[in-house]
Amino acid sequence: MTAPQNAPDWLLHDELSPDVDNDPLAPMYEGSARGELVLPFCTSCLLPLDLEQPVCDGCGSLECVWRVVAPVGTVHSSTVMHRAEPGLVRIDDPYPIIDVELASGHRLIMTTLESTQLPLPIDAPVRVAFRNLGKIAVPAAQPTAPAETEASS
Repeated sequence: MTAPQNAPDWLLHDELSPDVDNDPLAPMYEGSARGELVLPFCTSCLLPLDLEQPVCDGCGSLECVWRVVAPVGTVHSSTVMHRAEPGLVRIDDPYPIIDVELASGHRLIMTTLESTQLPLPIDAPVRVAFRNLGKIAVPAAQPTAPAETEASS
């Protein structure tokens, strides 16, 4: 699921959209534009890598490959940001920041697909959807029912 294409992002101003030309995260943004979650793995040992991790923790390889992963996981931790950032953040209300542990073994920090002031509970199942920040789709957490998450992994 992706936010409506012409709707402004609920949280950030479009000017904060990433410039994907020559961006190391370009494969993720290209996948997001297709509605796919694409993340890096070590080419040698296939260990999931952090988004901009240059060296594999498992084997020391410097090579990575980007692959489509299941957009499902659980909340590892969650907090609510209460700090207003005029000019950067569109809303004055608190908003959640979520650390999601994906079925692929990756961990991503994101906010929710839609505006909410409530943190998601630890171990809550989520699906990764995409918010449109300017012309770039970025990952966002969407709470799901447990059966929904298990069925799509």
